[in-house]
Amino acid sequence: MKHWILMGAVATLTLSGCQKEDEPVVCEAPGFTVPDTYTYTNADGQSTVDFNGQAQRLEMLEEMATYLKTANTPGNAVEASTLLAMYANDGHTWNDVETLGMTGSTKQLKNKTAAGSGTADPAIQAYFEGLMADAEALSATTTSGVTDGGPGQGGVVLSTTNPEKQYLQDAEGREYVQLIEKGLMGAVFYNQICVVYLGEGKMDVDNTTAVDPENGKYYTTMEHHWDEAYGYFTTALDFPASGTDRFWGKYAAGREDLIGSASALSTAFRTGRAAIAAGDLDARDAQIAIIRTEMERMTGATAIHYLNSAVTHFADDALRNHALSEAWAFLQAIPYGHEPALNSAELASLLDTLGTDFYNVTTSNLIAVRDQVATLLNLEDVKESL
Repeated sequence: MKHWILMGAVATLTLSGCQKEDEPVVCEAPGFTVPDTYTYTNADGQSTVDFNGQAQRLEMLEEMATYLKTANTPGNAVEASTLLAMYANDGHTWNDVETLGMTGSTKQLKNKTAAGSGTADPAIQAYFEGLMADAEALSATTTSGVTDGGPGQGGVVLSTTNPEKQYLQDAEGREYVQLIEKGLMGAVFYNQICVVYLGEGKMDVDNTTAVDPENGKYYTTMEHHWDEAYGYFTTALDFPASGTDRFWGKYAAGREDLIGSASALSTAFRTGRAAIAAGDLDARDAQIAIIRTEMERMTGATAIHYLNSAVTHFADDALRNHALSEAWAFLQAIPYGHEPALNSAELASLLDTLGTDFYNVTTSNLIAVRDQVATLLNLEDVKESL
């Protein structure tokens, strides 16, 4: 049996019970302390936190997005072979600025894509690989100094209101950077958090014995699985003091003012981990419910944010299409959650209302989709402010 010390400043939770109305789940757990940061050690002062595999995957997607963005400059072509090697971590040499050991590691994005059932979905993998091939084909047609993308013609589209903004977009206005980056945030990171690592299969495991203390694995299997869920959300131990610059940590921080996403998720992840250390699985399960609810609300709220942005920038093709590509990808993320409020069939209907040609969308349809999402996720009171 183990006896754990929770390091850092702590707050004691003394109330019990959970409630859910139209707002996010509110739950307080009894009898244990929760640290201010995601920092946990055993009785000998050794850290029990490890999410190196998740840190690698976040860096992989960041490097992939950075590479894709080079094609926003006309004349710069990206290669599908490079993108595919990044996706599967197949022979690619990473920059690996954080020295995580990415090159040659077994970690990859591809085999975690839509893997909520236990194995990756080949159709979803093929969807992303198709986008990578399309990015290569279109970027190869651009000419240095020429921003000639527009309705019916793929290419680099220059903003008419902010000339510092330009994006590679296809003939219908789809932006490959956003569809791939934000899409994998949903199909990999979101799905792994809410369905895989916080699911029964990963939570119904040993929580009494350290995995391999002789090799530095001082955590139990359950603790490690919880850490891996956290690592897909952010690798910042002090989130939201830091870790607000990329992926889900960034978008949670962006929704903090209106729906409290960053604080709610930070508290739930830290409380759930503390509950596991204390052996209070009921409190752990309450935090799982909070995380799933808050992740879904934050994802939907972010889609609404970009739909609103598309309306605001409706007359600017580049900015409107950029916002719609993000909105599209965040909408697609919602069904990857646990018992999602928006299933695949309902998503298809929403996207049909939105329309696949971003040059022919209407503001009324954008607002209609926004309002439907707001109703599904109880965001009506903030939908116009997001």
